[in-house]
Amino acid sequence: MAQAAGPLVGLRVIELARVLAGPWAGQTLADLGADVTKVEAPRGDDTRQWGPPFVTRGEDVSAAYFHSTNRGKASVTIDFREDAGKARLFDLLADADILIENFKVGGLAKYGLDYASLKDRFPRLIYCSITGFGQTGPYALRAGYDFIVQGISGLMSVTGDPEGQPQKSGVAITDLFTGVYATTAILAAVHERSRTGKGQQIDMSLLDVAVAMTSNQGMNYLTSGKVPGRMGNAHVNLTPYQVFDCADGHIIIATGNDRQYQRLCHLLGLDDMAEVPEFLRNSDRIRNRAEMTRLLTEATLLRTRADLLAACEASGVPAGPINDMAEVMADPQVQARGLQIDTDGVPGIRTPIRFSDTELRFDKPAPKLGEDDP
Repeated sequence: MAQAAGPLVGLRVIELARVLAGPWAGQTLADLGADVTKVEAPRGDDTRQWGPPFVTRGEDVSAAYFHSTNRGKASVTIDFREDAGKARLFDLLADADILIENFKVGGLAKYGLDYASLKDRFPRLIYCSITGFGQTGPYALRAGYDFIVQGISGLMSVTGDPEGQPQKSGVAITDLFTGVYATTAILAAVHERSRTGKGQQIDMSLLDVAVAMTSNQGMNYLTSGKVPGRMGNAHVNLTPYQVFDCADGHIIIATGNDRQYQRLCHLLGLDDMAEVPEFLRNSDRIRNRAEMTRLLTEATLLRTRADLLAACEASGVPAGPINDMAEVMADPQVQARGLQIDTDGVPGIRTPIRFSDTELRFDKPAPKLGEDDP
């Protein structure tokens, strides 16, 4: 079935989730050794069709998107609108520890599969519900989509060039973060159950997660009353901490303190800038950001990317390239960490979780539709 190694061996998970947030939580648990069974409608998870590109294995053709978030799981097809399908699902739940679902609020109640209907029959079951806006509140019945939530939450209001449109993240970041937070909540509930013997419902909301993700930007507003705006690649609380133009492209320079700023000035041949009062402290540099950035950029434009990156590395100034996906996978650090994996001929990206004593296995790709049906 699922992984044969990992700290969560013995935990059984039933995943009634589609698309990304719920499956991401399920995949993380599978990577850690849990036995995860993905319950799909006979037509399959929608993301099986979200291509090209597609992965072809015999008669099964599923989108790369689906493979990115369903590694290590079993797949069974069940139509729980029918009595026989519902009975089969109950059989799966009989010895399950966790159920993950991302139906609309109330969507499973008509089938008797909501938490209120199941908690007495399966009192140890940890029931994780993932929705756009949570189980309560005026938006509870709305469908939730990552893109829309990035807008409602304020994330897009602080992302993008100030002269252009607000921008979403290049990946569905609120879905992914919700999957990670859901995994954390599930494991906390497992620990709680070890003391109480009881399961419980977990209420995960994409909007809740996205608002929490505003982190320092949200705190800046709550503290000052000033609404932050878009700053492109600049940092609201630190400078210089941004993308700089070079003679042949761009690099990121991210100074985190005054000493690093001074070292940057020296390596660029701007010794006077290192000590002048208007740029001496981070707060000074923020007040005079535009002029400081202009002067630094005049110097970075005289250097190539490779030359400037090497100089920053030698001088202890945090800097890095802006890689495309091909460059990422060819990066020596990425390769040394084994982040690109092969699961029975299907490429993938390894979980970032590592343990000193427990070895994880990644030998089972995303399942073919219904491959574990009886």
